[in-house]
Amino acid sequence: MKVVKIEFPIKLSQIDDIENDNLDVFVELEDGFTYVVVIFTPKNYYWYMEKENTNHYCGAPAIIVKKLTEEIIREAINEYAKDDAYWLKYYHLSGILDIKMMNRYIMEQLTDRNEIDKLWTVVPFKK
Repeated sequence: MKVVKIEFPIKLSQIDDIENDNLDVFVELEDGFTYVVVIFTPKNYYWYMEKENTNHYCGAPAIIVKKLTEEIIREAINEYAKDDAYWLKYYHLSGILDIKMMNRYIMEQLTDRNEIDKLWTVVPFKK
């Protein structure tokens, strides 16, 4: 899907370290829907984990970029908008679906015991 407009709520030039920060970005698509996405850098994840004294990040998904530059952010958002904006929609839904709704959907999709058993089968990692 075509990206019509990308808005940055702050000037990117105001960011002190473009390799260690995050920001919200507004993305309008040709269907008129506007998504709010969070853009993170990998270093910002590490910074967050240090700050919280943890070895993992558990939170809302984010679009990860090397640096917070307009060019890189636009490139990433255009990738997320491909295939009828599959990844933007996935990202959006992950923040609004509640666990009851997700569980109900999964159970509707798994209509017989064989399908449920397949979920628990360990598939070896192939190099």
